[in-house]
Amino acid sequence: MPQFKIFKGRARELALLDELWRAPDAALLILYGRRRVGKTRLLQQWLRQSQARALYWVAEPSSAAEQLRSFSQALYNFANPQAPAPPDFSYADWAQAWQQVAVLAQRERFALFVDEFTYVLAIAPAVAGALQNAWDQRLSQANLFLVISGSHLGMMRRHTLSYQAPLYGRATGQLHLQPLPFGSTQDFFPDYRADERAAIYAIFGGIPAYWERIDPALSISDNIRRQLLTPANLMQAEPRLLLQDFVQEPHNYVSILHAIAGGARTQKEIGSRAGLAQGHVSKYLSVLREAGFVQRRVPVTAAESARLGRYHITDPYLRFYYRFLFSRQAQLAMNEPDLALAEIKRHLLDFIGAHTWEELCREWTLRAGTRGILPFAADRVGSAWTRQAQVDVVGVNSREKTLFLGECKWQNRPVGRSVLRQLTAKTDEIAPKRGQWRVYYLGFARNGWTDAAQRYANELAGTAPKEGNWRPAGIKLLDLPRIDADLHRWARRA
Repeated sequence: MPQFKIFKGRARELALLDELWRAPDAALLILYGRRRVGKTRLLQQWLRQSQARALYWVAEPSSAAEQLRSFSQALYNFANPQAPAPPDFSYADWAQAWQQVAVLAQRERFALFVDEFTYVLAIAPAVAGALQNAWDQRLSQANLFLVISGSHLGMMRRHTLSYQAPLYGRATGQLHLQPLPFGSTQDFFPDYRADERAAIYAIFGGIPAYWERIDPALSISDNIRRQLLTPANLMQAEPRLLLQDFVQEPHNYVSILHAIAGGARTQKEIGSRAGLAQGHVSKYLSVLREAGFVQRRVPVTAAESARLGRYHITDPYLRFYYRFLFSRQAQLAMNEPDLALAEIKRHLLDFIGAHTWEELCREWTLRAGTRGILPFAADRVGSAWTRQAQVDVVGVNSREKTLFLGECKWQNRPVGRSVLRQLTAKTDEIAPKRGQWRVYYLGFARNGWTDAAQRYANELAGTAPKEGNWRPAGIKLLDLPRIDADLHRWARRA
């Protein structure tokens, strides 16, 4: 199995670690993010390239006494490399352990990385309070760079970042490590075409640990068969492992994810398909939203409290798994992958078009506006819908009264003018009713646009509505090569 031995990306994150290491005062960084997103790899890469005086310790899901003993021995052995601690050595409590950290950072700069801190918090929540007391009394005056890292997003926020958290206000910085952007796929998979890399991103998202499982010498179909459709492969267990970080009994959460992946969008639809009462659905959705797996979206032109909210799975692999693999576990366990692979091949184009392609086009719209490629920048980019119309890409700048309306198509052939005519016809339905708005249209087509569509775009520039509160400000037609090239360039500069 190929491995990406050369660390790629994360330049901005590595620069932040450098900055905090070189700071003259004590620094505390809260690092959190989804499992497998690369937190550990980031910290280890910085340690390798910085050659800092540092200790890296990772917590395990063990007893409170075992966690304290492991941490204590790591500190003791760092301070006494020639005389390792006895197997049963442990400080009396976490307060005493943090005091030893202060001793190690008394004179010379010392970096301490505590990884998977949420395993400690789950067993001994008082550890956060002990760290707060130690920080206030000694650690903040020491020559220390401390990084607390964890995968349980909700627990990290509650114990380190929220207003009620013991560590609130102590952190020098916080870093929510995001998946790698699509623009990075070109660096990891230079031999794949842009549409093949879009397929990879639609399936695996931007999770580096998943990318490392892909063999670039194989086709996308062969990688799917090998990595996802073989009995007892590790990726089959991944959804349950992700959920178990947040809930002890995942069954109802699984039903909800399966319902959303199947097209249920409202609480009523989700409850009906999952066979759950509405009150329970609301509670489960709240947990999934806090975990970052599900998002409630409203039209970008509407208030957050709008009743038109729709639920979407935001994690690409969970979205793919519950759409294509969840219902075929018996087949896969019997090593019968052909039906699953046939369904994936039959529906993957639509799946990419409905999810990944729209998301990439929204990302491009937001970034292009800030770089002057578009005539104005949007404060918010999403989608918008009413009972009569839906638009894939909508960008809004409420202060300047400017609006982007974009249509996304992932078909194999160039797209014709009828798509643009339908897009412009939706303007009255989507544009806010108050104020005078300028509307700029965007067409995103995987394989470009027909000559007729190009002519329609040229004609549109000179038209204006006879009445109403908006006027056209222009139109831009784009294809996958342009989106791919721009997102790749921007990812390298990030």
